[in-house]
Amino acid sequence: MAAEDGGGTSARKRRDRRLPSTGDTIVPETPREGAELRCHKLQESLLSSASGFSNYRGILNWCVIMLVLGNARLFLENIIKYGILVDPIQVVSLFLKDPYSWPSLCLVLGSNLFILASLHLERRLASGGISEGIGHFLYGIILTSVLCFPVVVVFIVPSMTSVGAVWALSIYTILFLKIYSYKDVNSWCRERRLTRVRALGRSQSAPPMKKANGDVGQKEVSYPGNLTHRDIYYFALAPTLCYELNFPRSPRIRKRFLLRRLVEMLFIMQLLVGLIQQWMVPTIQNSMKPFRDMDYSRIIERLLKLAVPNHFIWLIFFYWFFHSSMNFVAELMRFGDREFYRDWWNSETVTYFWQNWNIPVHKWCIRHFYKPMMRRGASRWLAQTAVFFASAFFHEYLVSVPLKMFRLWAFMGMMSQIPLAWFVGRFLRGNYGNAAVWISLIIGQPIAVLMYVHDYYVLNHEKGS
Repeated sequence: MAAEDGGGTSARKRRDRRLPSTGDTIVPETPREGAELRCHKLQESLLSSASGFSNYRGILNWCVIMLVLGNARLFLENIIKYGILVDPIQVVSLFLKDPYSWPSLCLVLGSNLFILASLHLERRLASGGISEGIGHFLYGIILTSVLCFPVVVVFIVPSMTSVGAVWALSIYTILFLKIYSYKDVNSWCRERRLTRVRALGRSQSAPPMKKANGDVGQKEVSYPGNLTHRDIYYFALAPTLCYELNFPRSPRIRKRFLLRRLVEMLFIMQLLVGLIQQWMVPTIQNSMKPFRDMDYSRIIERLLKLAVPNHFIWLIFFYWFFHSSMNFVAELMRFGDREFYRDWWNSETVTYFWQNWNIPVHKWCIRHFYKPMMRRGASRWLAQTAVFFASAFFHEYLVSVPLKMFRLWAFMGMMSQIPLAWFVGRFLRGNYGNAAVWISLIIGQPIAVLMYVHDYYVLNHEKGS
């Protein structure tokens, strides 16, 4: 009985704890009971910027899937409409009209004359054989010839194709920037040497020429020991536009890395050729009739249709050139500085894009153009405008000369970046600025492509017919 009484008492106590009190005694709620009564708290929706939520991986995957499916439909539609247009043999004809003539290759090989002329001119300047004034005059002749000589060859050689001319002119443009940097850096070295000589009160005559140090990778080369064939040809082939006496070098050549970049280069090159032949060319050909009829609605439709393959091919070309090709050359030459691009895809201003998508050109512009103008008293705005002007000139140079017509579409497209940069930087911020940069890239290039193709078609086909 005692056990039963004890058990009954315990059961009654447990029931008393579960049931609320009807008397004066207040039974406190347990934490669990309080949670059951409350189901809301102060919080923002996930898609609101104030929520702080940033994990949109699922939405990104969805966008990629939709992009793949959309382009797959376009690809199938293209195949059904035009058939297979990819012809690797046709690419050879873009470089060669006459199978016994190699004008583009001969033009590129001829660039060695300007490289050797720059080296021997620097040796004469270092030894005091000629004055700085005469040196600047001779460099002016060399640099002007680097730009004008290929133009003359393109116009007088009938077997020179447009694609071959673009390739040769690109090489000469790079060579122009490299020789300019080579001239400036060696001039700075002579100024520093003269300053040290004056500070020490020694003779102003130049010290005897020294060859490059024999212990490669052990000691640094000092001026004028850098004035060797080995040094200037290393710079001519290195993936940079800015000259240094001692480039950073990687400890060894990574064979697996080199092989991966080589496979990427070959595969992506074939992919680019196939996409251009299968996707871009038919779209451009179908755009000529709306231009002739001035059917603006159809022109806009053709422009938007061309924007997708053009932008896709541009992105693939960026990866092929700035990542695969330049890393391949850098690894082969053990060139240590591999910063060929930065995160331009995150650009929230137009200026940020142009500063980060092509680092070799950006470094050259800052070092040899922008800062010298600032040191001479130019304003920041004037220096930036001058940089855009120079870039616009070379864009037009690489398009108009191979096509043998001057329409200034590329020039005006680059110069229009100045007001666009001002507008985006002034009125748009964050994601809106980034979206504006992407829209300018996606829409701007097809406009220039269509304008040049239309003018080229009018000059070379309508007149002929």
